[in-house]
Formats: sequence, structure tokens, C-alpha cells
Amino acid sequence: MAVAGASGAGLTAVGAASARPPRPTATYVNPLIQQRADPHITRHTDGRYYFTGTAPEYDRIVLRRADTLQGLGTASESVIWRRHSSGEMGAHIWAPELHHVDGAWHVYFAAGRADDVWAIRIYVLRNASSDPFTGQWTELGRIDTGWDSFSLDATTFEHSGTRYLCWAQSNPEHDNNSSIWLAAMDSPSSITGTAVELSVPEYDWETIGYRVNEGPYALQRNGRVFLTYSASATDANYCVGLLTAADESDLLNPDSWSKSPRPVFATSEQNRQYGPGHNCFTVSEDGTEDVLVYHARQYRDISGDPLNDPNRHTRIQTLGWHDDGTPDLGVPVPDGATTGEDA
Repeated sequence: MAVAGASGAGLTAVGAASARPPRPTATYVNPLIQQRADPHITRHTDGRYYFTGTAPEYDRIVLRRADTLQGLGTASESVIWRRHSSGEMGAHIWAPELHHVDGAWHVYFAAGRADDVWAIRIYVLRNASSDPFTGQWTELGRIDTGWDSFSLDATTFEHSGTRYLCWAQSNPEHDNNSSIWLAAMDSPSSITGTAVELSVPEYDWETIGYRVNEGPYALQRNGRVFLTYSASATDANYCVGLLTAADESDLLNPDSWSKSPRPVFATSEQNRQYGPGHNCFTVSEDGTEDVLVYHARQYRDISGDPLNDPNRHTRIQTLGWHDDGTPDLGVPVPDGATTGEDA
């Protein structure tokens, strides 16, 4: 894998650079949703926004829907699925994502076993109804990634006619907790071919507390595919890294990807935002601006295991673009009403 910007001068663009768009101006009020970590927001073809995220009890999957991003904060919340009382999918219900694939709704999520809460693997739910709040959610089971080890944070995206699954999984060949993996899909619930490892924790900022790369998400702009991911322990050290590949490259070749040597989104002491991460992207209501969705805490000090602290709140802010065409995530904005100019 090539390392972008190793000289410290910033991210190295892959492919042709584009003119710098104006700084974003949309206004949002944070935190958007209290005590919902690992947030995922998608705008469907009906024009409405759909939200899901990790509940701090780790026991269920929830959905919200609203006509506006800000409206998600006060939208009613429905429970569409609960953990099993025994066996698989019985503990640690983490990081659900809602995707509409092949004419049906799918939720990708991670779960442990009731008798082994850390035996965490990736699972899929499916609902053929046009409305994910109605109809029947069916368990499609576990996604076979090629081997049996700790795995989580699955996301999916389509590029150049191929659908991909991207996720985090431990690799026994490395002394780390999780790496970023990519594979082509032959159905919404299965991969085809051999998965490839795109990123392992290697920099100091990726290895604080735990050696972690997790929570990947794709953004396709300016002739490139960007993959953000989160690194380090889930306390104030949690931050976001960036992988970049050219549109025309083979995404399943690790050498197609460059990696930023520094985090692109991290704790802001000035704005009192700590441990921002596990992000996704959506678009503004008028469709003209990209919006960053993430979670963060309002304080640094945590008593006990950070995973037992419920106050990772969902937050949103518009993002900008560097002159070289790479995303400018800025810094996590302070609480209250803010625009992209504040980032």
C-alpha cells in the first residue's frame, strides 16, 4: 500500500484534482441524537432520511425517519429487531447500517453470542417491504468472510458495476485487534472471491489503547473512492483515518490504495468534542453539500470501560474539500447551532 503525504505536507491526491468548491454553509444543531453511537444515516429515493445506530444497552436495532436531517433528532424511534435470548446474535448488538440493495432493505450489524459475548461476527437482516418500518425483517444469518475470527462494522457500496462489502476483522497473522477488509459481493448477504486486507493499524494514532482499524465507510467523489475508518480505543483517542483509490483502479488490489499518515478527524479540546469516529456520509437537504455523520462525547474523562459509557452522541456537520480534491472533514464542531464555516 502506498502512503499518501508521507512528507507531512498533507494528503497526496490520486487522480486529477478538481477546483475547490466553496465552504459548506448548511446549519445543524448538535448533538443530533443523544446516546446513539456508530450512527448511520441514508437518504432514500423517497427523499427522506433514515437513521440507525448502536443503542448503549447493545440489545436491539432501532430506526428513525424524517424529512430533514435535523428532524431525525425528534423523530419517533422504532425497534425492528431484538437480540436473541441464547446462542448467536445474543449479545453486543453493534453498529447497524441500513442499505437498500437489490430492491429490498438490508441491515448489516455485528453481534456476539449470549454464551460468548466477544465472539462477534457480522450478520444481515432483510425486509422486502418498500417501507422498512413495516413488513417482516428476516434473519439472513452470518456473512462468511472466509475465516472465523472477531469481525464487525460491515458496510456496502457499489462502484463501477460491482457491489463490495467492507468491514473490520482481526487477522491472526498480525498483533492487532482489527484491520480493514474488502471483498466483492455476489448477493446482499455473501461475498465472492478472496477478501483483501486494505489497512492495518501501524501509526501511533492507530494503536492507542488497542491496535484498531474499524468502522469503514465509502465516499465516491472527484474521480476517487475514499474510505474513512476509525482507529484506537473508543475513548478520547478515537479518531478517523483515510484511504484513497483512483476510480479506475482495481479496488481489490491493496496497492491501489494510499493511506494518510495522520488522522483526518480527531478530538477537539477547544470545541470540547472527544473521540469522534465511526462516521458515515450523507447529503444535505438540497443535495448540494456532503454531510459528515459521526459520534463523539462531550468530555474526556471516562470512569471504567469506555464501552460502558453511554454518552457517545450522534452528530452531523457539512464537510469541505481540499484543493487536491480530497475531503476536508475539518474538526468536530461545538455543541449548538453550527455551519460548515465553523468546522
